[in-house]
Amino acid sequence: MGDKDETPTVAARMTDVAASTGGAPLADGGAIRRLMLFFGIVYVVEGLGQTGGLIAQPLTYFLKEFHGWTPVQVTAFLTLFNLPWVIKPLYGAVSDFVPLFGYRRKTYLVLANLLAIGAFLWVARETDPGALAFALLLTAYGMAISSTLCGALLVENGQKFGVSGRFVNQQWLWFNIAAVAAGVAGGELVQRLSAAGALHAAAFVIAVAPIAVIWGTWALVDENKTSINLPELKNTFRGLVAAFHNRRLWLVTLFLFLYYFSPGFGTPLFYYMTDQLKFSQAYIGILGSISSGAWILGGVLYNRYLDHLPSKTLLNLSIALGTLTTASFLLLASETSAAILNFCSGLSAMLATVSTLRVAAEFAPERSEGFAFAALTSIINLAQAAGENVGSFLYQHAFSNDLTPLIIVSAAFTAFAFVLVPLLRLDKSPPAASATDT
Repeated sequence: MGDKDETPTVAARMTDVAASTGGAPLADGGAIRRLMLFFGIVYVVEGLGQTGGLIAQPLTYFLKEFHGWTPVQVTAFLTLFNLPWVIKPLYGAVSDFVPLFGYRRKTYLVLANLLAIGAFLWVARETDPGALAFALLLTAYGMAISSTLCGALLVENGQKFGVSGRFVNQQWLWFNIAAVAAGVAGGELVQRLSAAGALHAAAFVIAVAPIAVIWGTWALVDENKTSINLPELKNTFRGLVAAFHNRRLWLVTLFLFLYYFSPGFGTPLFYYMTDQLKFSQAYIGILGSISSGAWILGGVLYNRYLDHLPSKTLLNLSIALGTLTTASFLLLASETSAAILNFCSGLSAMLATVSTLRVAAEFAPERSEGFAFAALTSIINLAQAAGENVGSFLYQHAFSNDLTPLIIVSAAFTAFAFVLVPLLRLDKSPPAASATDT
């Protein structure tokens, strides 16, 4: 991939096959079904186990009520757990370059999920913020490594079989199926147990989930054993260097950061609904499930109506829907309006995630799939974390706990992404066929 030659890439070869068959590239249907099941399992566990999953509401409530923390303090604490997601390219690069016990992906996946199990069991017995932070950080490392390696498998097999969009949609569909259950369960735990009891119960439940990923890794993923050899290492390194020299890849990176860097109001919204609208914790959990349920519906609609749309069209549609949905939170006043707004928010978030990750998967060069895809997704995580902290700071210090101006600012940032889409030149083919495309 580092230099131009006459050898067609995997993406180019699959495009040729698609053209000759009049549809998707010829593929092993059994292999695709096994991968779809595997991606579903991994993202059910991700939906439960990430700090935004089952433990999210119990943790936020615990910090608010048990320790009396402000929105800025809670957001800063939660930002700590974004670090493992920001350095995702490191995990991708290691797995790209260094097979462990003969495998580039499978062995690392097993170890990452064993780490998550042990760390969640630790969380289930902690109340001290320092120890809790360290234990939760370990859970985030386990989830982030698992997600990174799953993403590498997605890119490798998505380009091979020509079904990247289906794989991305499958992951996030099942992520949100799990998130529906997590939202309801998290709210009920907070409603029925003490602040510490709800946190510990959530952690114990999550600790069981990664066992399913360990099973799925060995039962469903076909990966040839390999070993480190100098020629292969040089080829992989050239693919990594090609990723850094790909100008369009840098443009995608810039776009993703600016698109997702929008002052967020997730934590301020929780405080607003709890302290000013007086919603019960059980209902706040249900609102999260409504949002995730909309993701599921959006995933179904994507498969049926949107998968064939060009990436440029999808991005513009996601920006328009995201801007309107964010601005609509100005109408938040009751439980009914909250339910409607969370449903619309889930739909727009689904479209934004699938459209941007599809572009990321299409632009990840061969032989550095794990690194490149992880780098692009880590940019998203970094931008979101920065946006959430900016949003909480503005809410508490600039807007005097008034949600209205924060919503307006957030909607304006989202709308600004419209002017960035033309920079991606998505009307051209993805750079898989030429790593040095200018």
